[in-house]
Order: sequence, then structure tokens, then C-alpha cells
Amino acid sequence: MPGFTLDEVRDRTLKERDSWLTVSLVDPVAVRVVRLLANRTSITPNQLTVVALFLGLGAAVCFALGYRQFLVLGAFLYILCFLVDCVDGKLARLTGSESLFGSWMDYVSDRFRVLVCAVALMGGQYVVAEEVNPDSNPVWFVWLALAVVFLDMLRYLNALQVYKVRREMRSHLAAALERARATLSMLGPEEDDTTSATGGGGRTMSDGGEQAVLRHGIGVLEQILHSQTERETRNQRTAGKQPDLTLPKVDLHQEFRSRFPWYQRFWAALNARRIRTHLVGGIEFQLAVFVVAPLAVAAFGAPSLIGWIAAVAGVLLLAFEIAIIYKLWLSTRDFFRVVDGIDGALRFSGPSDGAEESRDSGSDSDPGSQTTLR
Repeated sequence: MPGFTLDEVRDRTLKERDSWLTVSLVDPVAVRVVRLLANRTSITPNQLTVVALFLGLGAAVCFALGYRQFLVLGAFLYILCFLVDCVDGKLARLTGSESLFGSWMDYVSDRFRVLVCAVALMGGQYVVAEEVNPDSNPVWFVWLALAVVFLDMLRYLNALQVYKVRREMRSHLAAALERARATLSMLGPEEDDTTSATGGGGRTMSDGGEQAVLRHGIGVLEQILHSQTERETRNQRTAGKQPDLTLPKVDLHQEFRSRFPWYQRFWAALNARRIRTHLVGGIEFQLAVFVVAPLAVAAFGAPSLIGWIAAVAGVLLLAFEIAIIYKLWLSTRDFFRVVDGIDGALRFSGPSDGAEESRDSGSDSDPGSQTTLR
């Protein structure tokens, strides 16, 4: 049986958009490692997740020792750990072995690795600083460890909630489209206007424009809920190994684009290189704290560099997270504007009793979603 080619590995494992560090530094190496593992070994993605966890624990041990040579070794082990952590998800996508348990393992091991490495790195530097100067009392290392763990968890929780809200908006817009189509199918034909106006049969249509209103609304929704291409469908599964039910893609950024017209050009330039606009995320933050900072301390012998590097990376991470929240807020405004407009068109069209009952039963079936969005 022929093995996977490098082009096949790239096509089936690379995400549609990814971190600039992953695209430029990790992916060129990772796809070759994935090809080698898939063609020559029987290693599973879950086994690689365990390997990545132990490499992270090894980096934590080196960080805890605190001395220069161990900081360099710890930074190297963390880079290797990060590479293996990228490989396991790609191997799962390539071999079709994605699983919910694998996704859970990947998430838990990532969070545990960050926690242990943060405590070990800051604890090691605390001990070294007290050895160099017993009167220094560098308690700020303790607060720095807490800040690193907090920012990492904040980033993950925010990403999960943003994904949930966008998914709910897609679901509600898809439902609105189906309601509009159903209502349009129940309206009388436009050529029946004369009969309807005189009260002869059918439903009364005030001016014959109801169908046009609904057709326009359906056209708007179909533009918003445009169908996915085959490649987009493959690359939608960007949450590690967890399979996902792909919903129609929603474009609800009209207000954001109107406020920031330059953003679309910026997005297009990065998208052409497969780079996401979230330039400082969890990947950049972790590598700054657990690779750049230890190497800087080892090179210059100044433990305070850890604090400065972590602070700069943390501020940039927060800035991009706030930008995501702001963009989501503008998207929800566009969402409610579209949904309210379609609901208004449906009320104007005066759907039949059956359509109203269907709509009411649909809203009763998922009251939590409406509450969450409103």
C-alpha cells in the first residue's frame, strides 16, 4: 500500500489559518514528521500526546532547578514538547483517528503543562534569587506564576465562549432562513392579487409585495449563510482531534468592516499566507514565557527579564483577546439586526396558523439558546 505523499499530508492536516509561528516555523517540520510517522510506524496520536506531556514535565524539572544550563535545556524541551503537541493533532487528521477522548487528553495535558511549567519556572527563579541575595524576598515571582496561569486559562475560556456564541448565531440564522422559506411557500401566488383583494379565495395580500419582501429576506440570509467548499469543510475541524458538525459559515462583520475598512486588506494579506489575524495568542504567549524568557535569563543572567518578557507578552495577549471580544460584540449587533428584520418580514407576511405553530414550537424547543443570545 503506497504511503502518504508530502502534498497529501499538507492538504489533509494543515489548518485553513493558523498562528504565524506555527505556519512559519512549526508546520514545515511537523508535516514531515507526520508523514514519517504515518508511513513508517504505528504510533497513535494519543501516544504522542503522552510523549508531549512528559516532555513538558521534563522542561518543568529543568526550570525548577533554575540555573542557566538547565534553563537552556528546559527551553529546548519545551520547544520539542510543542512540536510533538502539534504533530499529534495532524496525525489524527491524516489517519482519521480523531476522537473525543483524544481531544480531552490534548486539552488537559496542555493546561497541566502550562500550570506545572509556570510554577516550576517562577519557583526556580525565586530560589536562585534568594540564594544570590538573601534579603531580596522576590515574592513577585509567585504573583507572576499566578498571572501566567490565569492568562492561559482566560484565553482558552474566552475562545470556547466565542466559538459557542458564533455557533448559536449560525444555528439561529439557519432556522430563520427555513422559517422564511416555509412562510413564502404558504403565501398565495402573486398573480392571485386581484382575487385576493376582492376576497375571493386564498389569503388576503394587502399590496402583493409580501412575497417580494420574503424573497429579499431569503436572498440576504442565503448570502450570509453561504455554503462551505470541500476544503473549508475539511479545515473547519480546528479544535484538535474533536470531530465537529459543520454549520453554515456566518459573515456578520458588516459593522466591524465599516468601522475599520483597512481590516479587510490586512486580513486578506495574512490569509494569503495562511496566517490568522490573532497575532498574539496562546502559542506566542507560551513560547515567550517558557522559551524566550528562560533563554534571555541564561544569556544575560538577569532573572527580572522573565518578568518583563512575560508582562509584554501578557499585555499583547490581553489586547488581542479584547479585540476579539469587541469584534464579537459588533457581530451580535449585526446578528440581531438581521434576525429582527427577518422576523419583521415574517410578521408582515402574516403566515398561516400552521407556520405560526411551527415557529412557536421551534422557539419553545430551545429556550436556553434564545436566553443565552439575548
